[in-house]
Amino acid sequence: MNIAVKIQNPPATYQDVLDAPENMVAEIIYGKLNIHPHPAFQYTRARSVLGSKIGGPFDYDDEGPRGWAILNKPEVHIDGNIVVPDLTGWRRERMPVMPEVPYFTLAPDWICEVLSPSTMRHDRVEKRQIYADAKVTYLWHIDPDAKTLEAYELSGDSWLLTHVRSEDNTCDVPPFEAAPFNLGVLWSR
Repeated sequence: MNIAVKIQNPPATYQDVLDAPENMVAEIIYGKLNIHPHPAFQYTRARSVLGSKIGGPFDYDDEGPRGWAILNKPEVHIDGNIVVPDLTGWRRERMPVMPEVPYFTLAPDWICEVLSPSTMRHDRVEKRQIYADAKVTYLWHIDPDAKTLEAYELSGDSWLLTHVRSEDNTCDVPPFEAAPFNLGVLWSR
């Protein structure tokens, strides 16, 4: 699925990202600078709790299956785009050592976007296409307002919706099905 985009003239640069206000998230999507506020409590909490539920067993806990590097809001440069996904994961065989760099140029294996009113359109449309073009294998969309998780797997050049979980269903979704947890913890306050 290719999307038609209008590129800013002249295209935004990395300096535009660096010059953005500190209290905002700045991304360059298809040449256009996009600036939005940090999300409200329920979106930040969902991201934080999900990061601990996945990061623990798959990244840093000795009892878990391990094998992943899980990061919260890293800056990722993909094909001229600069994105800041909510959560990302790289398989350790692709990134055995975490580089000491200000941003990543290796596309993650898994990305999770927490959908908020200010980012939902970019997350569901433009950024989703960027991730497909970069061959990210797994994409999750978490919607704290609807209390849902939609999980996609890349099939060729398109995203295939593979799992939908809601409310307090068990989250047993690839690539993290080896350590299931109750999705309801993402919505609790």
